[in-house]
Amino acid sequence: MEEALLTVLGYQEQPREQAPDEHDEQAESEDEIENQVEVENKFESKARRGTASGIDPGLAAREECEVTHEGRHEGLREARADGVREVRPVGLREARLEARREARREGRLEGRHEGRLEGVRECDQARQDLFKTLTDDRAASEMSLSELAEAAGWPLPPAVRAIVPATPGETQQLAAVLDHALVGMFAGRPCLLVPSSDPDNRAPLEHLLRGRFAAVGHAVPLRDTASSLRWALRLSALTPARPGVEVRPVFVDDHLSTLLLLQDEPLAHALAARWLRPLADLTPRQSERLEVTLLAWLEGGGAPEAAKALSVHPQTVRYRMRQLEKLFGTGLRDPRTRFELEMALRSRRLMAQVRRQHSRVGRRAARVIQADFTPLVGRMARVNGL
Repeated sequence: MEEALLTVLGYQEQPREQAPDEHDEQAESEDEIENQVEVENKFESKARRGTASGIDPGLAAREECEVTHEGRHEGLREARADGVREVRPVGLREARLEARREARREGRLEGRHEGRLEGVRECDQARQDLFKTLTDDRAASEMSLSELAEAAGWPLPPAVRAIVPATPGETQQLAAVLDHALVGMFAGRPCLLVPSSDPDNRAPLEHLLRGRFAAVGHAVPLRDTASSLRWALRLSALTPARPGVEVRPVFVDDHLSTLLLLQDEPLAHALAARWLRPLADLTPRQSERLEVTLLAWLEGGGAPEAAKALSVHPQTVRYRMRQLEKLFGTGLRDPRTRFELEMALRSRRLMAQVRRQHSRVGRRAARVIQADFTPLVGRMARVNGL
């Protein structure tokens, strides 16, 4: 009645309607509560009679509990008062209410935990969607990017850089080190995007990546994010991490000409074959010597500069250049021919360097594997008496 009056007067909210199972549970427990009240009265009277007659009231109460309550002892609690041990049943109503309160508390905690997990999942999904949208060649509207960035909690920067770690396992480590890093998959590789507010100042990024091998793309606007990722992946493939060398990141900014010349290796082979055809009839040793001399002459601009770069006598350079003039004719005086020759020679030299790097890394990896297993085999042989 009090709750009804308070609800009508507006001092409390209307109580939630009980579910059908709660009504059933309450109806089923009414008889038990009434029986429990009778048992409590009988216990008290039995205890008083036992005290007056000198009989142990605890024994009498336990016997009465076994007769009237079908041997349940979990509802008893013991207390000492005036030196007399008394057994009283715990109130069934209070126990049920406490259990319901505890269940509600656990339900609320579980609901909050699930809500937090759901929020984290939604944020991760939004960040993945933002990464896919930024790396898609199709241009997205500024409104959709802003909405995705707001849902992902990633403020849109004016420019970004792509980072390709050496191994997929380092992606999360780099994400923990770099501020506001956006992680996603591109061309089957886990990559990162980091804001680049000042493209000319990369010292903070170099400091954070110190001691790690990673390929860092050039700073690009948001609409060209895929370009930064593609060139970072290409640079990572061209410059593998070499054991024994100081581990440091490599930047696309420092290898632009290399990437431009080697963006298509079959095309670079075709360029070299087209313009270096006069050297095809020479022996490999003669061809290599003349190629090196011609590239040094084109880069230096004269025989003395080429001789200094090659650490040979200037007269040696002049002798080799007379041989080259016989092979190429007057084309060495044409600026366009000299430009094409320099590109062909540079691309051939770069491809040879890449092959040597990969071969060196493979040999060192084989030596590491052999060093790891050979001593073990030897020890096993000695133990077995071989």
